[in-house]
Order: sequence, then structure tokens, then C-alpha cells
Amino acid sequence: MTFSLRQKILAEFIGTYFLVLTVVGSGIMGELMSNDLGIILLGNTIATGAILYVIISMFINISGAYFNPAVVLSDIIQKNIPINNGIIFIFTQIIAGIFGCLTANWYFEYPIIEWSLNERVGVFKFFSEIIATVGLLLTIFILKEVNKERIAIGVALFITAGYWFTSSTSFANPAVTIGRMFTDSFSGISPSSVLGFILAQIIGALIATIIVRLFFKN
Repeated sequence: MTFSLRQKILAEFIGTYFLVLTVVGSGIMGELMSNDLGIILLGNTIATGAILYVIISMFINISGAYFNPAVVLSDIIQKNIPINNGIIFIFTQIIAGIFGCLTANWYFEYPIIEWSLNERVGVFKFFSEIIATVGLLLTIFILKEVNKERIAIGVALFITAGYWFTSSTSFANPAVTIGRMFTDSFSGISPSSVLGFILAQIIGALIATIIVRLFFKN
């Protein structure tokens, strides 16, 4: 079945919307249920991994299930997606991520729009985000070549693990990063930290693209 650009944009919006809605919403739910940061992070982790599996399975054969500007950037560089489509996808993902965050704030009775005070700064978190993004993109692009049917579970499991093995909790996604600065809850990130995270994610995307080319340069 062939899908139009409009349908692909809708798929990217819905997928990214539910991704950020889940990340922020499960973080807020965790805060309401426990004061233990480990328990909150565990709930946040499980929910995020679960929704990633679902939305990628739903939309991978419609839009490619990007939901991440870093993945789009890498595919543009590899000439797997037209630049114009890629730019549209990126803007769609950013807008959807913001709406997902605002929705979670609203129905958990938080202020609909609030700036996060959760600073995530420092060289170690910057390096951590590079590693997280490299690992995520390698998971996507290598599985795409060797076993496409495993992309959904591969991404879900990588991010589930990444929450725990990275000091940044593995954002690895500029749209998610931007969306999360609009909530002053567990999963938020202060606006002053966003630029550093996005820069790290871009660097990670470029490194991953180079590595993928080493494997599949033809």
C-alpha cells in the first residue's frame, strides 16, 4: 500500500505526540505515586519502552516511524529521504512533542505550560547524550538492513536500557528534548539545558551515520 505525504505527516505527528505524552505523563504519574526516584524512573522507563514498541509497529510501514529529528537528519545525509520531506517531518515532530507534553500537564492538573527547572548540564551528560544517540541510531539503521521486523523491539529495548546506563537518561531525540522543557515534573529539562542536549544528539547522529556507512557503504 502506498501512503501520501499527508498521511505520513499525520503518522509522524501521532507517533511523536504519544511518545512525549507517555514520557511526561508516566513521569508525573510516578511522582504522584512515590517519592522514591528509583521507582519513578522505573515506571517512566517501562512506559516509554512499551509505547515505542507500539508506535513503531503501527507506523513503520506508513511513514518509516521516525519520531526523531536525529534519525531524519541521518536519513537525509544517507539520501534515504528527500530533504523537503525530512524538514517537514522534523517540524511535525517538534510540534507534536510540545502538544504531547502540554496534554500530559493538563490532564494531570499541572499548569498547561510551565518551564522546567530540572537542569541537566555538564560534560558527562553531554557525552552521555552522544553515546545514547549513537546507540539508538545504530540500533535503527543496522536492524533496518539485517532484520527490519526487529526495529520496534530493538528501539524499545535500547531506550529501556538507555534510561539506566546513561547519566542523561537517554533522551536521544531533539523533538522529545524540546517537548520536555515545557513541564516542571520528573521528566522535564530546563530550557538552558536543551541546546547542549540537542547539539550532543546531532553529533551522535553524525557519528552513527559514519559508522553505518562503514557497514553498508554500498
